[in-house]
Amino acid sequence: MTFALATVVAMYGAFMAVGWLASRKVRHGTAADLIVAGRQMPFWIAALTMTATWVDGGYLLGTTEAVYKDSTQLGLQGGLCFGISLILGGAFFADRMRRFGFTTLIDPFEARFGRRWAAVLALPAMAAELFWSAELLVAIGSTFGVLLGMDLARAILLSAIVTTAYTALGGMWSVAYTDVFQLALVALGLSAALPYVLDGAGGLSPAWHAYVATRPHSAGVIPPLAATAPAWTPAAIVGWWDVTLMLMCGGIPWNCYFQRVLSCRTPADARRQSVLAGVMTILFTVPPLLMGVAAFSYPWPADVVAQLSVSPADAMPLLFARAVPPVIGLFGLAAIVGAVTSSFSSSILSAGAMLSWNVVRRLVWPTLSVRWMAHLIRAAILILAVLATVMALRVRSVQALWFFTSDLVFVLLFPQLLAALFDAKANRIGSIAAFSTSAFLRFGAGEPLLGLPGFLHYGDQVPFRTLAAVAGLVLLPLVSRLTAPLDTPRPLRPMVPLQAGDAEAGR
Repeated sequence: MTFALATVVAMYGAFMAVGWLASRKVRHGTAADLIVAGRQMPFWIAALTMTATWVDGGYLLGTTEAVYKDSTQLGLQGGLCFGISLILGGAFFADRMRRFGFTTLIDPFEARFGRRWAAVLALPAMAAELFWSAELLVAIGSTFGVLLGMDLARAILLSAIVTTAYTALGGMWSVAYTDVFQLALVALGLSAALPYVLDGAGGLSPAWHAYVATRPHSAGVIPPLAATAPAWTPAAIVGWWDVTLMLMCGGIPWNCYFQRVLSCRTPADARRQSVLAGVMTILFTVPPLLMGVAAFSYPWPADVVAQLSVSPADAMPLLFARAVPPVIGLFGLAAIVGAVTSSFSSSILSAGAMLSWNVVRRLVWPTLSVRWMAHLIRAAILILAVLATVMALRVRSVQALWFFTSDLVFVLLFPQLLAALFDAKANRIGSIAAFSTSAFLRFGAGEPLLGLPGFLHYGDQVPFRTLAAVAGLVLLPLVSRLTAPLDTPRPLRPMVPLQAGDAEAGR
């Protein structure tokens, strides 16, 4: 126990040291330096930090959890779909965002729809970061609880304090270089532990055949086209495709994604690093998927089986605790800690950037100095960390939080981003109509994570997430064209820093 705690302390100390050294690359202290690394991020650093951000604790633990438990949410679904989202983002969005020189995801909304409505659209973007941060705390809390013997609540609280302190180093350069170091820990930890895990389960081939024989409905890449097995009912098939579209499209409208895109030196680099990161993200799905298969076949004692029935998110940490030598288990712990801290820092920086740049600097306080923006980012870190901790203590499923974050941005922000970037006739009235309708249709289905009861009864075979997003995609251009005489569409233009007395302030 003492050695394990010392290892954790050493890891966090290394993260702090790397972050501090990287922060010296901030030359002028401008918003561009702090938020998008002065747009000087090398190609390989950008691709690796993008991969590290997406390969988070929820990605690792959530994939193993999905494979282990009897579920029609196939284990490949999350990692594969998020990897595809990065490829789609690189193919269609990265070049255009970087070419216009935006600073955050919210900037194109401001260019098309005005500052005030853009600040409203920033709220679900920041809320998504909040839910994602909570998912990360659940992931690392579960791991510390299993490997270090802490109860979940104490582990989550400790993790929140430590990772918040690390994130307070601030700045895109610090986040990017620590991401690279942490991604190396993920690769090393998974590579070291996987052979022992598979051997303990009887070998890869026997474990896989046992899994397929018991759960044939969970062993494919995509579900059948028709209900051919008891688990794959028509409702389950529709739900799977609904979630798949949500993950692929909902993985794009994230500020932490576009921070890396906008940090690249050229639009071509932005496009290529996003595609490369998508491929690497898909490849990183394989180790946690195989660990889920091994966890299903592993000869667990009765008390562990009971624990996993209550908290299947513990499957990977339990493998590190019981199926590998202690030293290798620490490598596994390092993998999860590295995955979580890299993404947590990205999430906090992303939320702080939107709050300080799009809400305070561009709407409330145009003359805000860089020094005060840094203070605001640190304040956002503390506020988001507290709220994420509360959410993490209430929700125990890593996979549930992991999926809901993409649900939120898919329904509310994907139609807005698509129109802002590619529809020259989109206007603010159309944006408001689309956003309101999509929110009504989505939350009308209810949301168990938030304790919201449903008031629209869709039935089991209605893909309500896709329906809500499509409603926004249709309404935004339609209403914009109908209301063009009342609200003239604005051109998409590069954003420039506000100056005191700007005639457009407050629009």
